[in-house]
Amino acid sequence: MTREIINSSRVTPMRSAVNHAVKSGGFVFVTGVTPFRGAERMTATIDKGDLVAQIHQVMKNMQAILEEAGTSLDRAVKMNIALTDMSRYAEFDATFRTYFAEGNFPARQTTESARLAHPDFLVSIDCIAEA
Repeated sequence: MTREIINSSRVTPMRSAVNHAVKSGGFVFVTGVTPFRGAERMTATIDKGDLVAQIHQVMKNMQAILEEAGTSLDRAVKMNIALTDMSRYAEFDATFRTYFAEGNFPARQTTESARLAHPDFLVSIDCIAEA
């Protein structure tokens, strides 16, 4: 089975020992995507306190990573969402659903995480998609 490392030049580089995604076995496994905006780590920005803006940025980053891997959101089969405040689930869901055709939603689990990798992150999403 071949394994291909995927990193998108349109997404902020990871600072930890992790890549944006790995393509293997007919699937693309995307690391938890964050709401950083910008392709340079030192100048990347975050929409602090704005959940909807952060969701849009995460999904934009996700699309860039999936495109780099030769696939797209419409081929997503499973996503795991980490929210720092589950009381904002309805707000999250209303924004998230705009990225998919009605009825073509991926399987999904949403959990509350008191603390994400950066103190200003409100959301992080990982994904498994068909290659």
